Amino acid sequence: MRLVIARCSVDYAGKLTAHLPMAPRLILIKSDGSVSVHADDRAYKPLNWMNPPCSLREEPFEEDGAVARWTVTHGKSGERLILTIQEVLHDTSHELGIDPGLRKDGVEAHLQELLAEHITTLGDGWTMIRREFPTAIGPVDILCRDAASATVAIEIKRRGEIDGVEQLTRYLELLNRDPHLAPVRGVFAAQEIRPQARVLAADRGIDCVTLDYDALRGIEHEGTLF
Repeated sequence: MRLVIARCSVDYAGKLTAHLPMAPRLILIKSDGSVSVHADDRAYKPLNWMNPPCSLREEPFEEDGAVARWTVTHGKSGERLILTIQEVLHDTSHELGIDPGLRKDGVEAHLQELLAEHITTLGDGWTMIRREFPTAIGPVDILCRDAASATVAIEIKRRGEIDGVEQLTRYLELLNRDPHLAPVRGVFAAQEIRPQARVLAADRGIDCVTLDYDALRGIEHEGTLF
Protein backbone atom coordinates (compact mmCIF):
# COMPACT_ATOMS: atom_id res chain seq x y z
CA MET A 1 0.00 0.00 0.00
CA ARG A 2 1.26 3.47 -0.89
CA LEU A 3 0.29 6.42 1.32
CA VAL A 4 0.71 9.93 -0.03
CA ILE A 5 -0.15 13.13 1.81
CA ALA A 6 -0.29 15.98 -0.69
CA ARG A 7 -1.80 19.37 -1.30
CA CYS A 8 -3.96 18.63 -4.33
CA SER A 9 -7.19 19.21 -6.20
CA VAL A 10 -9.26 16.34 -7.52
CA ASP A 11 -11.54 16.11 -10.56
CA TYR A 12 -13.74 13.15 -11.48
CA ALA A 13 -14.67 12.84 -15.15
CA GLY A 14 -17.21 10.25 -16.24
CA LYS A 15 -20.98 9.82 -16.20
CA LEU A 16 -20.94 12.49 -13.51
CA THR A 17 -18.36 15.17 -12.78
CA ALA A 18 -17.09 16.31 -9.40
CA HIS A 19 -14.41 18.73 -8.19
CA LEU A 20 -12.48 18.99 -4.93
CA PRO A 21 -10.56 22.29 -4.62
CA MET A 22 -6.92 22.47 -3.59
CA ALA A 23 -6.33 21.23 -0.02
CA PRO A 24 -4.12 18.79 1.95
CA ARG A 25 -5.41 15.22 1.54
CA LEU A 26 -4.43 11.59 2.05
CA ILE A 27 -4.18 9.45 -1.11
CA LEU A 28 -4.27 5.66 -0.72
CA ILE A 29 -3.03 3.48 -3.58
CA LYS A 30 -3.66 -0.20 -2.87
CA SER A 31 -2.16 -3.31 -4.43
CA ASP A 32 -5.50 -4.16 -6.09
CA GLY A 33 -5.10 -0.95 -8.15
CA SER A 34 -7.72 1.10 -6.33
CA VAL A 35 -7.07 4.77 -5.56
CA SER A 36 -8.97 6.73 -2.90
CA VAL A 37 -8.71 10.31 -1.66
CA HIS A 38 -9.40 11.09 2.01
CA ALA A 39 -9.85 14.12 4.24
CA ASP A 40 -9.24 14.16 8.00
CA ASP A 41 -12.88 13.35 8.79
CA ARG A 42 -15.74 11.12 7.49
CA ALA A 43 -14.29 8.05 9.27
CA TYR A 44 -13.31 5.47 6.60
CA LYS A 45 -15.30 6.97 3.71
CA PRO A 46 -13.19 8.63 0.97
CA LEU A 47 -14.00 11.95 -0.68
CA ASN A 48 -13.56 10.32 -4.07
CA TRP A 49 -12.15 7.05 -5.37
CA MET A 50 -11.64 4.71 -8.31
CA ASN A 51 -12.26 0.98 -7.98
CA PRO A 52 -10.18 -1.58 -9.90
CA PRO A 53 -9.44 -2.38 -12.62
CA CYS A 54 -7.72 0.92 -13.18
CA SER A 55 -4.33 2.36 -14.09
CA LEU A 56 -2.38 5.28 -12.61
CA ARG A 57 -0.25 7.60 -14.76
CA GLU A 58 2.02 10.11 -13.00
CA GLU A 59 3.47 12.99 -15.00
CA PRO A 60 5.07 16.40 -14.35
CA PHE A 61 2.65 19.31 -14.54
CA GLU A 62 3.78 22.94 -14.44
CA GLU A 63 0.56 24.93 -14.46
CA ASP A 64 -1.25 26.78 -11.67
CA GLY A 65 1.70 26.20 -9.34
CA ALA A 66 1.33 22.41 -9.53
CA VAL A 67 4.26 19.99 -9.70
CA ALA A 68 2.51 16.86 -10.92
CA ARG A 69 -0.70 15.48 -12.36
CA TRP A 70 -1.92 11.96 -11.66
CA THR A 71 -4.55 10.43 -13.91
CA VAL A 72 -6.37 7.30 -12.74
CA THR A 73 -8.32 5.67 -15.58
CA HIS A 74 -10.86 2.90 -15.11
CA GLY A 75 -10.08 -0.06 -17.35
CA LYS A 76 -13.68 -0.76 -18.35
CA SER A 77 -15.65 2.51 -18.23
CA GLY A 78 -12.83 4.89 -19.16
CA GLU A 79 -13.85 7.22 -16.33
CA ARG A 80 -10.98 9.26 -14.90
CA LEU A 81 -9.88 10.58 -11.54
CA ILE A 82 -7.46 13.48 -12.05
CA LEU A 83 -5.29 14.68 -9.17
CA THR A 84 -3.42 17.96 -9.65
CA ILE A 85 -0.68 17.98 -7.00
CA GLN A 86 0.79 21.22 -5.73
CA GLU A 87 3.01 19.78 -2.99
CA VAL A 88 3.88 16.29 -1.74
CA LEU A 89 4.23 16.26 2.06
CA HIS A 90 4.71 12.51 2.54
CA ASP A 91 5.11 9.52 0.23
CA THR A 92 5.74 6.01 1.53
CA SER A 93 4.95 2.42 0.56
CA HIS A 94 4.34 -0.61 2.79
CA GLU A 95 3.97 -4.30 1.96
CA LEU A 96 1.01 -5.53 4.03
CA GLY A 97 0.83 -9.08 2.65
CA ILE A 98 -2.31 -11.18 2.49
CA ASP A 99 -4.88 -10.15 5.07
CA PRO A 100 -6.28 -13.05 7.15
CA GLY A 101 -9.76 -11.55 6.93
CA LEU A 102 -12.26 -10.35 9.47
CA ARG A 103 -12.81 -12.53 12.53
CA LYS A 104 -16.57 -12.73 12.92
CA ASP A 105 -18.48 -12.73 16.19
CA GLY A 106 -20.16 -15.91 17.37
CA VAL A 107 -23.57 -15.24 15.85
CA GLU A 108 -22.18 -14.18 12.47
CA ALA A 109 -19.85 -17.17 12.26
CA HIS A 110 -22.67 -19.52 13.29
CA LEU A 111 -24.97 -18.01 10.64
CA GLN A 112 -22.35 -18.79 8.02
CA GLU A 113 -21.96 -22.35 9.27
CA LEU A 114 -25.72 -22.97 9.42
CA LEU A 115 -26.43 -21.51 6.00
CA ALA A 116 -23.60 -23.56 4.47
CA GLU A 117 -25.06 -26.72 6.03
CA HIS A 118 -28.55 -25.88 4.78
CA ILE A 119 -27.79 -24.03 1.55
CA THR A 120 -31.07 -25.25 -0.01
CA THR A 121 -32.90 -22.80 2.24
CA LEU A 122 -31.97 -20.30 -0.48
CA GLY A 123 -33.64 -22.45 -3.12
CA ASP A 124 -34.08 -25.99 -4.32
CA GLY A 125 -31.10 -27.33 -6.22
CA TRP A 126 -28.54 -24.97 -4.63
CA THR A 127 -25.16 -26.62 -3.90
CA MET A 128 -22.06 -25.60 -1.95
CA ILE A 129 -18.66 -24.95 -3.49
CA ARG A 130 -16.96 -23.99 -0.20
CA ARG A 131 -17.00 -21.72 2.82
CA GLU A 132 -14.37 -18.98 3.22
CA PHE A 133 -13.50 -19.05 -0.49
CA PRO A 134 -10.11 -17.26 -0.76
CA THR A 135 -9.54 -14.10 -2.81
CA ALA A 136 -6.65 -11.64 -2.93
CA ILE A 137 -8.53 -9.27 -0.59
CA GLY A 138 -9.94 -11.80 1.85
CA PRO A 139 -12.27 -14.81 1.94
CA VAL A 140 -15.83 -14.82 0.61
CA ASP A 141 -18.15 -16.22 3.28
CA ILE A 142 -19.86 -18.76 1.00
CA LEU A 143 -19.38 -19.63 -2.66
CA CYS A 144 -22.10 -21.84 -4.10
CA ARG A 145 -24.17 -22.61 -7.21
CA ASP A 146 -27.86 -21.98 -7.70
CA ALA A 147 -30.35 -24.34 -9.37
CA ALA A 148 -29.17 -23.16 -12.80
CA SER A 149 -25.52 -23.94 -11.85
CA ALA A 150 -24.63 -20.24 -11.83
CA THR A 151 -21.95 -19.18 -9.32
CA VAL A 152 -23.18 -17.18 -6.32
CA ALA A 153 -21.04 -15.35 -3.74
CA ILE A 154 -22.72 -14.81 -0.37
CA GLU A 155 -21.61 -12.24 2.21
CA ILE A 156 -23.12 -12.79 5.67
CA LYS A 157 -23.53 -10.14 8.37
CA ARG A 158 -25.45 -9.94 11.59
CA ARG A 159 -26.49 -6.38 10.68
CA GLY A 160 -26.40 -5.47 7.00
CA GLU A 161 -24.84 -2.05 6.42
CA ILE A 162 -23.59 -0.23 3.32
CA ASP A 163 -19.99 -1.26 4.02
CA GLY A 164 -21.01 -4.94 3.77
CA VAL A 165 -22.45 -4.31 0.30
CA GLU A 166 -19.23 -2.52 -0.69
CA GLN A 167 -17.22 -5.49 0.59
CA LEU A 168 -19.26 -7.95 -1.47
CA THR A 169 -18.95 -5.68 -4.53
CA ARG A 170 -15.14 -5.87 -4.28
CA TYR A 171 -15.30 -9.67 -4.01
CA LEU A 172 -17.54 -9.88 -7.08
CA GLU A 173 -15.18 -7.71 -9.13
CA LEU A 174 -12.36 -10.16 -8.42
CA LEU A 175 -14.37 -13.36 -8.80
CA ASN A 176 -15.77 -12.28 -12.15
CA ARG A 177 -12.23 -12.10 -13.53
CA ASP A 178 -11.94 -15.88 -13.11
CA PRO A 179 -13.30 -17.53 -16.29
CA HIS A 180 -13.92 -20.76 -14.35
CA LEU A 181 -16.37 -18.96 -12.04
CA ALA A 182 -17.81 -16.08 -14.09
CA PRO A 183 -20.45 -14.88 -14.24
CA VAL A 184 -20.75 -14.58 -10.45
CA ARG A 185 -23.71 -12.85 -8.83
CA GLY A 186 -23.96 -11.74 -5.23
CA VAL A 187 -26.29 -12.33 -2.30
CA PHE A 188 -26.08 -10.09 0.77
CA ALA A 189 -27.49 -12.00 3.76
CA ALA A 190 -28.07 -10.67 7.28
CA GLN A 191 -30.45 -10.85 10.21
CA GLU A 192 -31.28 -7.20 9.63
CA ILE A 193 -30.54 -5.14 6.51
CA ARG A 194 -30.65 -1.35 6.61
CA PRO A 195 -32.75 0.39 3.92
CA GLN A 196 -29.71 2.24 2.55
CA ALA A 197 -27.86 -1.06 2.16
CA ARG A 198 -30.81 -2.54 0.26
CA VAL A 199 -30.86 0.44 -2.12
CA LEU A 200 -27.11 0.15 -2.80
CA ALA A 201 -27.35 -3.62 -3.25
CA ALA A 202 -30.18 -3.23 -5.77
CA ASP A 203 -28.10 -0.66 -7.67
CA ARG A 204 -25.18 -3.13 -7.79
CA GLY A 205 -27.40 -6.03 -8.93
CA ILE A 206 -26.97 -7.82 -5.58
CA ASP A 207 -29.86 -9.75 -4.01
CA CYS A 208 -30.69 -9.26 -0.32
CA VAL A 209 -31.83 -12.07 1.98
CA THR A 210 -32.93 -11.62 5.59
CA LEU A 211 -31.86 -14.59 7.72
CA ASP A 212 -33.83 -15.90 10.70
CA TYR A 213 -31.20 -17.23 13.10
CA ASP A 214 -33.68 -19.27 15.16
CA ALA A 215 -35.23 -20.85 12.06
CA LEU A 216 -31.79 -21.85 10.77
CA ARG A 217 -31.10 -23.46 14.14
CA GLY A 218 -34.29 -25.46 13.76
CA ILE A 219 -36.27 -23.69 16.48
CA GLU A 220 -39.97 -23.80 15.68
CA HIS A 221 -41.87 -20.56 15.70
CA GLU A 222 -44.37 -18.75 13.54
CA GLY A 223 -43.17 -17.31 10.27
CA THR A 224 -40.69 -18.42 7.64
CA LEU A 225 -36.95 -18.16 7.16
CA PHE A 226 -37.10 -15.08 4.93
